[in-house]
Amino acid sequence: MDDYNNQSGQSSYGGSTGAGAGTAPMKEKITEKANELKEQATQAARRATEKIDQSRQSTAGALEKTATSLHSSGDAVAGTGHQVVDAVAGAAHSTAKGVQATADYVRSNDLKAMGADIQALVKRYPTYSIAAAAVLGFLIVRGMRSGD
Repeated sequence: MDDYNNQSGQSSYGGSTGAGAGTAPMKEKITEKANELKEQATQAARRATEKIDQSRQSTAGALEKTATSLHSSGDAVAGTGHQVVDAVAGAAHSTAKGVQATADYVRSNDLKAMGADIQALVKRYPTYSIAAAAVLGFLIVRGMRSGD
């Protein structure tokens, strides 16, 4: 009767009962290993985020240099009186303004803020987001194939 009332899985004689007696240490080891892997993944993600955030300044600098170059190119061809050339100059300046705005955005926002902005954009424009993702995926695959 004592064995029946004993809920701990041990008989009144001190021996263990059932097949689950050795599983507790194994569960602890598995849990411990899972926690270690989780911590390693968290640290790797943190390091990657830090590297990306560190490269933001150089990326913004490169974008600014591109914008300056586009402005210079637009200035070089502007004012010729030729309608097509002036349109190209206007397009160069317009593109340069967009590139400069991108440089400012990259410089002033960290990776987390950019991710939140992208999420908001995808929620606001889901159809365009899917189309843009498909085009980007196509270009990436094409670029990988041409690199072979």
